[in-house]
Amino acid sequence: MAKKTTPKGKIAPKKDAADQLKDFMIDGLKDLYWAEKALVKSLPKMAKNATSRHLITAINDHLSETKNQVKRLEGAFKSLGIKAEAVKCDAMAGLLKEATGIMEETQPGAVRDAAIIAAVQKVEHYEIASYGTMATYAKLLGEKDVLKLLLETLKEEKTCDKDLTKLAKTEINVKAK
Repeated sequence: MAKKTTPKGKIAPKKDAADQLKDFMIDGLKDLYWAEKALVKSLPKMAKNATSRHLITAINDHLSETKNQVKRLEGAFKSLGIKAEAVKCDAMAGLLKEATGIMEETQPGAVRDAAIIAAVQKVEHYEIASYGTMATYAKLLGEKDVLKLLLETLKEEKTCDKDLTKLAKTEINVKAK
């Protein structure tokens, strides 16, 4: 099949490309659903590779939150009247692959713990951006139930990021130095 020709630098949309903001929001929720489910699988590996008991506790606490975030996303899909569907999130897949690489490139101990915090914070920042954007769309589209669920998760992601920053600054990075 011949490829669609477009002016230089322009990207032709796929056949099923979103043409409504609600469709684009749903695509974003599908990405987030995949991302959270992938994180549920990855966080235990990070906890097993951490040595700081405070970091292990922080990761395990966030794992519990992440499992609830998966359920919240399922609630958002239900509120929208659609089946929950996970579509591979290339961004999260890349961040989790990088997290594994970071652990392979560091010896167990404080340096690896610092690297794990860096990796988890990259994930958190991605999630903060994504949940913030989806919440903005939900508000604009009048999806109040979806908005409430997204804002609850956004608050947790921001808190996790702040807690990890504090842990890094007061304990982990100091030991890694």
